[in-house]
Amino acid sequence: MNPLNSVKGSITVGVILAAIIIAAFHTGVFNELGLARWLHILAGITWIGLLYYFNLIQTPGMAVAAADKGGPGGAGVSKYIAPRALFWFRWGAVVTWLTGAWYLTREHKFMSALTLGNLGEDRYGLIIGMGAWLGTIMLFNVWVLIWPNQKKILGIVTASDAEKASARKVAGLASRVNFVLSIPMVLCMGSALHGLPF
Repeated sequence: MNPLNSVKGSITVGVILAAIIIAAFHTGVFNELGLARWLHILAGITWIGLLYYFNLIQTPGMAVAAADKGGPGGAGVSKYIAPRALFWFRWGAVVTWLTGAWYLTREHKFMSALTLGNLGEDRYGLIIGMGAWLGTIMLFNVWVLIWPNQKKILGIVTASDAEKASARKVAGLASRVNFVLSIPMVLCMGSALHGLPF
């Protein structure tokens, strides 16, 4: 059976290939910071990739499907795709935040990031801290605003039509806020070591 025919098999093959690269170029010293950063990036790609999918593809596509009176509608997406995407989305957010905190803690920069570089005294702490605070707001939005309301929208929890309409507005706005915040957040995360590009 081809492992690339399943998500689990594909993840397994990717991890095996990464392990081969690690074994081939291993220096004999365990690099905890490297592991934390790699896992942070993987989780972040999952989280932010799905955030972009929701905002650039699924939400506009569902609006078009709802307006197309003769079309198939969005029931298939709501029933089969959205719950699966939201699973990876919300847990990707948690793993991204935890691995980022792990990295900053092991780098002895967590408090500097938390205090925005001691209010600007530490430039790295200031820039990475802005990104971390934006990511923290985004994580809050995922678990407190988006996911509870998506459960109503998708019928995972019982909700009236009025509650579903309200949930769509709250979840949609929180998702759009996260989309907006992700742009400066990625700028800060990518620029912390090298400085802002402008």
